[in-house]
Amino acid sequence: MSSATLVPETRDLSGDDAWALLKRTGWGHLAKDAYKRLRVADGFSHVRSLAFLISLVAIEGLIGVVGLASVLHKGAVSAMIDATVRRTVPGPAGQVLTTAVTQAHRVAAEHHYNALLFGLVGALVVATTAMGQLERGLNRIYGVEQDRPTLKKYGLALFFALSVGALGAAAFVCLAFGRNLFFSLHNHALTSVWGVARWPLGVGLTAIAVTVLFRWSPRRRQPSLSWLAFGSGLSVVLWGLATVGLGLFYASSSSFGETYGPLAGVVALLVWSLLSSFSLFYGAAVAAQLEALRTGEPMPQDATKVAESDPASDSTREEAVSSDR
Repeated sequence: MSSATLVPETRDLSGDDAWALLKRTGWGHLAKDAYKRLRVADGFSHVRSLAFLISLVAIEGLIGVVGLASVLHKGAVSAMIDATVRRTVPGPAGQVLTTAVTQAHRVAAEHHYNALLFGLVGALVVATTAMGQLERGLNRIYGVEQDRPTLKKYGLALFFALSVGALGAAAFVCLAFGRNLFFSLHNHALTSVWGVARWPLGVGLTAIAVTVLFRWSPRRRQPSLSWLAFGSGLSVVLWGLATVGLGLFYASSSSFGETYGPLAGVVALLVWSLLSSFSLFYGAAVAAQLEALRTGEPMPQDATKVAESDPASDSTREEAVSSDR
């Protein structure tokens, strides 16, 4: 149950107000209170739920895209995806993704088009569900107990899945797979330019995607983008560190694949999804707590909700009523 304090909606706040408040509060104090807000909002349950959905849509989406490219006879695109996955995540750690690519080729070669269509639709449904889960988690972080009506909620989630989801996928490809994306074309100049450009492009796409989600996903009127910039910027930094760090670790570690064997790919994907989900929700908690400080509600946890959910408090109230009688 969420017991996060409701963050009152603010109006007409400038970026200078945000900087001044942040300087008075301090990063350390804000980070600590934001973590507490995430915890009391049952944020880690939302983190785990979103991480599972991210992992599922990654596998379904990869199979669907590779299979669709094969069906449309776009052999160059399919071969590029295949070579990129195999070269970037070799060995047991990449078994899940490489198996997905192989399966997509096989299904397309056998003309099982209904299966590919079902996979693409399934990936879109899962992505939409993930965006709905994200709204629910963000609402609880801001202390909002009710989500949007079902049709409006999942209609907006579908829009986010098609738009923001595409931006997030492109950013992940740039940062995690980008080094080898054009390797199969054997164009040294293009590979060299892409090796530099993929970093700002990946970070920029991630920043846009996160900012859009923070601005329009919660069921409340959000402050100006300058007030959301601190939380979204932190999410981007944490996500980038997790993506690049895990990529380097999996590429250089032989013990990881030996330890988990055929399950290494599953573990690698789940760990990345979990860290990515945490980065997103923690950044949102930072943005929410900063706005709460500005409105004079510095406590992350609502004491009233805690008392209402505490059985000891209920028994105390009953004893008090009995004594009055």
